[in-house]
Amino acid sequence: MYQQSDITMNTLAYIIYLCLTYLITVRVGFLFYRNGRVFILGLLHNNVSLTDAINRILLTGYYLLNLGYAALMISTWDTITSWTALLESITAMTARIMLTLALIHCCNMLVIWFISKKHPVTHI
Repeated sequence: MYQQSDITMNTLAYIIYLCLTYLITVRVGFLFYRNGRVFILGLLHNNVSLTDAINRILLTGYYLLNLGYAALMISTWDTITSWTALLESITAMTARIMLTLALIHCCNMLVIWFISKKHPVTHI
């Protein structure tokens, strides 16, 4: 049976985790959006309007995927009964989301690399 303090500890952990995940996801997403534009622009032969549209779609998908995954991961948490368990849970779950972000970024970079090998960029 859950005690009131267990529910409070879990709620506190969820709030801290979601805030950390939000900040990390938004910061990394903005960096990908700003720096990735150059790669997309090169692949699309300097078509600015199409590049910006694709870049915005990628950013939106990135946010939805990562924040949805972060929210979904909350359902896998056990009941937190101590401050040590709270810190361990937040650390483990934040590390998991960061590793997921890194994996997604590596996959995206591989796709861009394969596309650029098939369709070499011509500089104008």
